[in-house]
This record gives sequence, structure tokens and C-alpha cells, in this order.
Amino acid sequence: MTDFSKDAKIFKAFCDTKRLTILDYLKSGEKCACVLIEKMNIGQSALSYHMKILCDSGIVTARQDGKWTHYSLSKSGSEYASKRLLELTTPNSENQSNCCK
Repeated sequence: MTDFSKDAKIFKAFCDTKRLTILDYLKSGEKCACVLIEKMNIGQSALSYHMKILCDSGIVTARQDGKWTHYSLSKSGSEYASKRLLELTTPNSENQSNCCK
């Protein structure tokens, strides 16, 4: 049986409008948490919650600089997420069931 726990973390990262907004901001490059807090008009604890999910998925990486954390998109994480979405949604004709025929 396939373990989909990594896939679940990836797709959880995409199922919230705030996280999608964060990803959109990060497309233009690394952002400090202070910038994301200001742009999104959310508190530090709310940002931390969303960033933990994004970082756990592998789509975003974090870098500590003094008291602030800087976030950026992970090229390898994004590529892996794209690959898995394609793999999971591409029909496999070899495994088509002949049930009820």
C-alpha cells in the first residue's frame, strides 16, 4: 500500500486562501516574516501557523536572520508537488477495472 502522508502535507498547503496568498507573494522572491505580516494584515502567530504548514510540505524554506525568519519558495519542493499532482491525476489504463462489464 502506498504511503500518501507526504502528499497530504503538500496538498494541505494548497487548501487555504491565506497560504495561497503567501505563495503568491513568495513568487517574487524571499520575504521576511515582518513583510508578510504587514502585507497580509495578520498577526505573528497566524503567520507562524501557515508558514509551518508550508515549510512542512517542502514547498517553502525558512532562513533565520537575527530575530526574523525569511521565507522563500523551494524549487525542488514545487517541482515535486507538480510531479505528484500529475501522477495522482493521470489515468493509468493498465489498472482499469473490468468490474460490472
